[in-house]
Amino acid sequence: MAVALGYIAILAMLALFAPVVAPFDPTAQDYDARLLAPASGGHLLGTDDLGRDVFSRILWGSRSALTVGVVSVSVALVIGLVTGIVAGLAGGRIESALMLLADAVLSFPTILLAIAVVTVFGYGIVQVMVAIGVVFSPVFTRLVRAKTLAIKGEGYVESARALGTPIWRITAVHIVPNMLGDLIVQCSVTFALAVVIEASLSYLGLGTQPPNPSWGLMLKDARSYLFQAPWLAVYPGLAIATTVLGFNVLGDALAEHLNPLSR
Repeated sequence: MAVALGYIAILAMLALFAPVVAPFDPTAQDYDARLLAPASGGHLLGTDDLGRDVFSRILWGSRSALTVGVVSVSVALVIGLVTGIVAGLAGGRIESALMLLADAVLSFPTILLAIAVVTVFGYGIVQVMVAIGVVFSPVFTRLVRAKTLAIKGEGYVESARALGTPIWRITAVHIVPNMLGDLIVQCSVTFALAVVIEASLSYLGLGTQPPNPSWGLMLKDARSYLFQAPWLAVYPGLAIATTVLGFNVLGDALAEHLNPLSR
């Protein structure tokens, strides 16, 4: 957990201070320095087919990946928290309708549904964040509903209701705080998936648009140079893999730490 948390912290700092840390402008083209190998001409990780510094583009691409992760997970969390609590507390037809909608969204393959949402609302990073948030919101809805149903049956919640405590206060004081651990774990896992989907959409040309750097867009540009300049695909691929691994390891560690039954 410490290693994963440390890696994520370093990645976040590099993304935040990318304008200072990056040695070159990530969009600046230099045709005299095309396809330079790593550690050549002052370029730590080499250059791409347009002479752009790969290291600088990876640093700036981390900003896109982490921004999409934070915003999309926040959107999914807010939607899922509201709909899950309403479904768990209201019951009856409202619960059935909300869960039917959540199941309908979950029935579609994640990446295809994200592509459909982006196609409807247009291409770009903002649309990608909204699409990923919408796609993953049913996961949070089902989690929150299940926890709400479990918590509202506890004695302290029934006592609060018997004393006339408003439902909004019961929700804020008793229900939400008791599901925070599960929500944190789910956020970590969803963050990793959001990074993959953002890279996938950018690879397909539906996400971050050129010349803005994105790990998925870098992989797309590297397709024609896999044998001539393999570093163009290796380094952004490693960035995606290590980031996803870091958040997955963190999620597993948090689940083990927050679940007393697993210790």
